Amino acid sequence: MKTLDIIGTAVDNTFRSKLRTTLTVVAIFIGAFTLTLTSAIGTGVSNYLDIQLASVGTTDVLSISQTAEDAPDLGDGPLRYDPTRATADGVPSPEAGFSTGVLTESDLDAIGNTRGIRDVNAVVSLTASYIEYDAKGKFQVAISENAELTKADLAAGEQLTPSDNNQILLPASYLETLGLGAAEAAIGKVVTIGIANYDGAMHEVHATVTGVQNLTLLGAGVRLNQALTNELFAAQTDGEPTAYERGYFLASAHFDPTSNDDQVAAIKADLASQGYTAQTLADQIGVFQTILTGIVAVLNGFGLIALLAAAFGIINTLLMSVQERTREIGLMKAMGMGGGRVYALFSVEAIFIGFLGSALGALAAIGAGSIISNVLANTVLADLQGLQVLQFAPGQVAGIILLVMVIAFLASTLPARRAARQNPIDALRYE
Repeated sequence: MKTLDIIGTAVDNTFRSKLRTTLTVVAIFIGAFTLTLTSAIGTGVSNYLDIQLASVGTTDVLSISQTAEDAPDLGDGPLRYDPTRATADGVPSPEAGFSTGVLTESDLDAIGNTRGIRDVNAVVSLTASYIEYDAKGKFQVAISENAELTKADLAAGEQLTPSDNNQILLPASYLETLGLGAAEAAIGKVVTIGIANYDGAMHEVHATVTGVQNLTLLGAGVRLNQALTNELFAAQTDGEPTAYERGYFLASAHFDPTSNDDQVAAIKADLASQGYTAQTLADQIGVFQTILTGIVAVLNGFGLIALLAAAFGIINTLLMSVQERTREIGLMKAMGMGGGRVYALFSVEAIFIGFLGSALGALAAIGAGSIISNVLANTVLADLQGLQVLQFAPGQVAGIILLVMVIAFLASTLPARRAARQNPIDALRYE
């Protein structure tokens, strides 16, 4: 029997018991469907993060904090109070259970004096009360605290600059509410930000709109240049008691954007030796991608469990087939068909079942996933331009189908061996 004859016969034999084969194919279908969808989720979100990092991520900024200390063991009771310990904007430090210390002015000086660092600024928390344009109504405002780490994905205008003038970037979703009109028309207009001081008195600070930004995962809310940040922070802390040295949880530091990986690593190592942890945006995105990979791996595990169940279904299907076709196997061997070809016949049958279930599962996943992804992109994720939650990479889909076929082949080993070892005389006598 030639190779093509073996394949044709195996395909025909697959449909001898339609119900049994269908149930086995359904089990494989579920596993392949799950694996294809979860892999697509991982690909879609990872690609979006990579694109965002490439398009809006800055390459010359480090986010710096005090190196994390071991949190106190609650079983050992509270630590002794230290009144000299700095706090960040009145927030308790590690002794109250936080695992990260605060940066003081002396820390900022030390960071600024580190070789390779061009400048350093504390990342402050601003709680503005409202934003307003041309007395058309006051509205709540959210301020992005990571503006230094990312570039805005601009719909119009320009990026913030280190100017002495107050500059602000507005999300596109703010324009209609504030009455600023279209994105291009908003450029150059002046908005007012209201912020309360320590005693509750309201201060108003004016800023010029230099750009309008699209919403991204890496930043939401309005963005401020350093001059505007400093003025708002001064207004917010006006009247605040100065009984303690002010501290900050984070600082942003610029380095030479032409620095290579080794030079950046040297800066990080220098800061680490001084007790500071420094990360680029790429480092932080890497943490998210690691978490995402872990979640996708867990989801893939459920698909593999379904495939494991399907493997036992293949074993059962082929064992029943061997038993039902005992006389047929004996006749083939009596006519000169070797054990190797009998083995190949049942193996190809299993591989075909695996291919059938996995191909149908993958196609169904691609169809359902494409519909779901498009619906999400046009509804709840419409503001995140370019995000396709599910992306189906041809290589991954082919890999899943190949994996299922390998599992099916391995599952066929026991039934195929049993068929190949049949004694033709005893098989022909089988009733």
